[in-house]
Amino acid sequence: MFALPAVVTHAQAPGVLRQLLQHWPAQSQAHLDASGLQQFDSSTLAVLLACARQAQQRGNPLVIEGLPERLQTLARVYGVADFLGLSPSA
Repeated sequence: MFALPAVVTHAQAPGVLRQLLQHWPAQSQAHLDASGLQQFDSSTLAVLLACARQAQQRGNPLVIEGLPERLQTLARVYGVADFLGLSPSA
């Protein structure tokens, strides 16, 4: 399981994504723990979307756990909640 850092904003997003993709599991389901996120913006969604695409390309589902409510709302507003595997009521 990968744990996202406390801060993932525009400045941190490229490094966080690079780190996640470098350590991406080749054969298994990828889990992201977002429960530690405290400061984020729409760049965080870009990181999550890139991870979801990577998982899709490898044929393994992405599981995101502990996503803050505000980020879930942002995902719904941008219309990407389904692609990220978030339930409609999430």
